[in-house]
Amino acid sequence: MRPNFDFDEKALDNADKFQDEFFKRFKLRHAPQPLQLNDKIAKNYLFPTFYDDVTCAIAIFFCSYSKAEKIMLHPKIKPINMTKGRSLVVFSCYEYKNVLGVAPYNEIAMTIPVLVDPVVNIPILPMLMERFPRFGYYVFSMPVTSLENQIRGVKIWGLPKVVQEIDINEDHGDCVTIAKDSAGEPYFELHVPMQGKPISFDVQGYLYSQLEGRLLKSQTNFKATFHVTQYPHLLWRRDLMPDRTYLKLGNSPMAQVLKDLQIYAHTFQFRYTAHMRACFDLPNSNYQSPITL
Repeated sequence: MRPNFDFDEKALDNADKFQDEFFKRFKLRHAPQPLQLNDKIAKNYLFPTFYDDVTCAIAIFFCSYSKAEKIMLHPKIKPINMTKGRSLVVFSCYEYKNVLGVAPYNEIAMTIPVLVDPVVNIPILPMLMERFPRFGYYVFSMPVTSLENQIRGVKIWGLPKVVQEIDINEDHGDCVTIAKDSAGEPYFELHVPMQGKPISFDVQGYLYSQLEGRLLKSQTNFKATFHVTQYPHLLWRRDLMPDRTYLKLGNSPMAQVLKDLQIYAHTFQFRYTAHMRACFDLPNSNYQSPITL
């Protein structure tokens, strides 16, 4: 999908697409004030933002713990400690076909699972337990195809969104996501198998970001049946190579950020679904960060 730099003065009238029971869990409300998109246009969005009929392809890779630690916002934000000097990096690729009040767009959330100021950085366990104290995902990069959503992400959540071309297509049983830098050169290509063991997910989680020197915590929810492929034996091994290349990185500065994480070739887990429902809320106004940025 090519970047979309246009947006209308009014929110898209598509509330009729969000009648599923999943969305009825949440009470829609407006932000304290409309969001100024440019000198002439401000929009009074409803939150949480609803997403329906989402294609979602996720790949979880091991990466160097020490390299992940270097890109944290604060020394007390700790990447999840896996085994053998490794942490995790998660690539979540979204084709948002229906978005409440907003035109469709594609997005890639590049995140690292973290604990914020933990008493002890317990290995592995936070990835297995729902709602582990101070657990969440730190977003270090978030390419998106929509200028409107880039502005929303930066101004509301402080998310590191950049407008890029992102294509998400099917190819020989894979969901393939390709992102291109500002020069139009592919720097990120991810292949996620579309087959796997069907597992139902109904998840509440949190994203961490920073805005104006404050650490923000925002709730995300999603529900879908994913086709999952897992490699749990890799917890104890570092030397295995995959049957083929699933992640290809180019030579641009955007790719170098990923290369610096020393991502392992063999993925830890794949997830794919063609039909996910999700929502993403405003930052929690009651969140009291244990750290000062």
